[in-house]
Amino acid sequence: MTLLILSLLILMVMGLPIAYSMGASGLLYFLVHQPALISVLPARVFAGMDSSVMISLPLFIIMGHLMNHGGLTSRLIDFCMMFVGRLRGGLGMVSVMASMIFGGISGSSVSDAASIGQVMIPAMRNKGYPPQMAAGLVAASSTMGMIIPPSIPMVIYAFVASESVGKLFLGSLIAGTMVGVFMMMITLFLAHKNNYPCEDVDLSLKEIKRCSLEGIPALIMPLIVVGSVVSGITTATESAAAGTVYALLVGMFVYKGLKLRDLPGLFKDAILSSANVMIIIAFCGIFTWILALEHITEAVGLLFAQMQFSSVVALLVVDVIILAIGFFVDVSPAILLLTPIFLPALKLLGVSPIQFGSVLITGLAVGLVTPPVGMCLNVCSAISGKSIIDVFRGAAPFLVANLLVLLLISVFPALSTWLPSVLMG
Repeated sequence: MTLLILSLLILMVMGLPIAYSMGASGLLYFLVHQPALISVLPARVFAGMDSSVMISLPLFIIMGHLMNHGGLTSRLIDFCMMFVGRLRGGLGMVSVMASMIFGGISGSSVSDAASIGQVMIPAMRNKGYPPQMAAGLVAASSTMGMIIPPSIPMVIYAFVASESVGKLFLGSLIAGTMVGVFMMMITLFLAHKNNYPCEDVDLSLKEIKRCSLEGIPALIMPLIVVGSVVSGITTATESAAAGTVYALLVGMFVYKGLKLRDLPGLFKDAILSSANVMIIIAFCGIFTWILALEHITEAVGLLFAQMQFSSVVALLVVDVIILAIGFFVDVSPAILLLTPIFLPALKLLGVSPIQFGSVLITGLAVGLVTPPVGMCLNVCSAISGKSIIDVFRGAAPFLVANLLVLLLISVFPALSTWLPSVLMG
C-alpha cells in the first residue's frame, strides 16, 4: 500500500491526470506484488464501468446543457427576483435562490457557477457589491448544484455504494435546502451590515404572470426527474432520459433559445464530460480491487472499533478527511477513492449509506471553492477577473453554511434518512 500511495502522489504531483495516475500506480502494485494477476486487469478495468446506473450519467449531463443553452438562466433569475429582489442585498439573494433551483436542473456545481456567474457577477458589481464578494457568493452558492437532486456526483456514489439513486436523491434534499437557506441568511446579514441595495422589482400582475409562466417549465423538470424515480415509475436511467427529452422540447419550443445547430456541440460536450468521469471510474476499479486484496476496509473498521468510536465521532473524523481530500482531489475521483475505504467501516457502526452519501457529497462540495483545485473557484475567478485567492476570501463567509450543514447531517442521521424512509420505505 505504501508503494501504491506514494506512486499515486508522485504521478499526480508530476501533472499526470488522476485517472492515469491511478491506473499506473495500480499497474505498478501488481507488477511488484501480484504479477500473476496482471492478466486479469483488463477485465477489472471494464468491470469498473459495467453498470446500468452509469447510463444515466451522460443523460443527466446533456439534460443540464440543454436547459442552460435553451435560455433557462435569464428566466430563472427573473423568477427569483420576484421573491427576494426587494430585500436588502436583493441581487445576492437572487444569486443564492437561482443556484438552488439551477442545482435541481443541472446536477452540476460547475455548470451552476458558469451559468449564474456570467449574469450575476457583473450585475452585482454594477450595483456596488465588492467584486470579490460577488464572485465569492456565486462560487459558494454553486456548491448546491451537486447536493440538491438530481446530482451527478450522487449518481456516481450510488454506483460505488450499490444504493438506490432515488433514496440518495431524497437523502441530500434537506441538506441542500439547508445550505441555501443558511446562505440566504448570511447574505441578508452582510447586506444590512454593508448597506447593499434593494432592487426595484416590478410586481405588477402582468409581470408576475410573465415570470411565473416562463419559470414554471424549468421548475417542473426536478419534479419529473426526481419524482418519477421516487414514485417508482421509472429507474434513474429512464428518468434521466425523460428529463433529457423534456429539456430538449422546452429549450426548442417553449424558451426557443435552443437551435438544431447547437445540438452537435452540446452532445460533444456531454460525451467528453462523461468520458472524463468514466475513465476515472474504470481505473478506480483497480484501486478498489487492491483495497479488497489488502483488507484495507477491514483495517479501517478495526481501527474505529479499537478506538471505541461511536458512529457520530467516526463520521466527524471522516468529515475532516473528506474536507482535506477535497482541497487536492476533484469530486468524482474523491468519491471513488473514499467510499470503498470508509463506507464498510461506517456501516458496521450503524451509519446508513444514505447518510454517508449525503455527508460525503456535502463535504466534497466545499472543495469546489477551496484553492488550488476548486473548479467553481476557478470558473468565478475567470468571470470576475479576480484571483482565486480573492474569490476564496469572498466565498469564505458563505462556506460557513456548508460546514454547519455538514456538522448537522453528521450528528443527526434523520436529516438524511427521514425523507427516503417516508417516501420510499
